[in-house]
Amino acid sequence: MKRTLLTLLVAVGFVGASFAQTGKNTVTLSTAEGSKIKFEKTSHDFGTIKEGTQATVTFKFTNEGNSPLVLNSVQASCGCTTPKWTKEPIAPGSEGEVTATYNSKGRPGNFTKTITVKHNGEGAVEYLTIRGFVEKAQPKPQSPVVSPEK
Repeated sequence: MKRTLLTLLVAVGFVGASFAQTGKNTVTLSTAEGSKIKFEKTSHDFGTIKEGTQATVTFKFTNEGNSPLVLNSVQASCGCTTPKWTKEPIAPGSEGEVTATYNSKGRPGNFTKTITVKHNGEGAVEYLTIRGFVEKAQPKPQSPVVSPEK
């Protein structure tokens, strides 16, 4: 009798557990996408610029997803490039921008710099590139020093 009762309780436990798993506690996967960043362009060539020029370019982007896009950080590959970016969340379908300014003072020759954009969207990281050639500034002629005669 004890054996039959124990078997019955175990069977009821298994049946109850199987019904509990198929009840309201089901998990469904959503096919909805989150935020998605799409840049108009990801690179810019300044061509030849004169030394001392502050070369600036703006990279525009759109949130093509269906949830707000947030740029978590924007960093340049060196201190000679200063990025600025849209800090508030970008709604689906809206636009934002990343502006990069390259300081060419004291940096003659070719340059290629990368701006790393970290965000909450698909892929989580984008890379922007700026490049160009800095033409060395011509030295200013020094005026001759004239000393007064005694």
